[in-house]
Amino acid sequence: MWRSGLCLRDGWRHLLNRPSGGPVVSVQTGTDCPSLFRAYVPPAERKRFYQNVSITQGEGGFEINLDHRKLKTPQAKLFTVPSEALAIAVATEWDSQQDTIKFYTMHLTTLCNTSLDNPTQRNKDQLIRAAVKFLDTDTIWFGVEIGSSTSILGPSIPARTREVLASHLASYSTWALQGIEFVVAQLKSMLLTLGLLDLRLTVEQAVLLSRLEEEYQIQKWGNVEWAHDYELQELRARTAAGTLFVHLCSESTGVKHKLPQE
Repeated sequence: MWRSGLCLRDGWRHLLNRPSGGPVVSVQTGTDCPSLFRAYVPPAERKRFYQNVSITQGEGGFEINLDHRKLKTPQAKLFTVPSEALAIAVATEWDSQQDTIKFYTMHLTTLCNTSLDNPTQRNKDQLIRAAVKFLDTDTIWFGVEIGSSTSILGPSIPARTREVLASHLASYSTWALQGIEFVVAQLKSMLLTLGLLDLRLTVEQAVLLSRLEEEYQIQKWGNVEWAHDYELQELRARTAAGTLFVHLCSESTGVKHKLPQE
């Protein structure tokens, strides 16, 4: 137990004394210590260390620069995104941070990091299966062949329905699929996600439908303002960011720069 406590103390000392040259720092510890500290996880907040945010186009895509220093992912890969529109959105996230960088509010940056680092090492087929599996517990019907059920087990999903949805998801890029799975995980619904991506639902409508059971409980037992209200706003923010991420990764977008008028 003493050795574990010593490792924990030394591990946190490495984190507290890390260099301040950039947003991501790699930490290595001795072989006797657990793997908890073998990779540095950025803190939830950090003092802003840059003044200006800019975008440059490189060979692998569009890069984000913080005071002319290239942004890196948690695995120290060069942060590059496939479209200029997405780069502008990410740069806006970094530029909108005030004196303190709140990483938990930067959902687009997080999704890009996930797409670049792929920490779970999943391929395109695995991402599709992860999204489609939510059909088994989906409480919303939305334009697909799924029966209704009065049982807690839910309806049986026809194999043809799974095939059609999997085929539809396969038309998206791996980057977009990362965003789709993110939205599905927020809403706990594959069908609401499709309705949102097809612009048949607004973010507010999709979030409300995903919370039908919770809203019923709130109406019956009352609302805890500081908890339920924060949860609602945070769910809307994550869902909106994920949806925007999918569209910016899927659509062919161009950015026109206007010359300043004298």
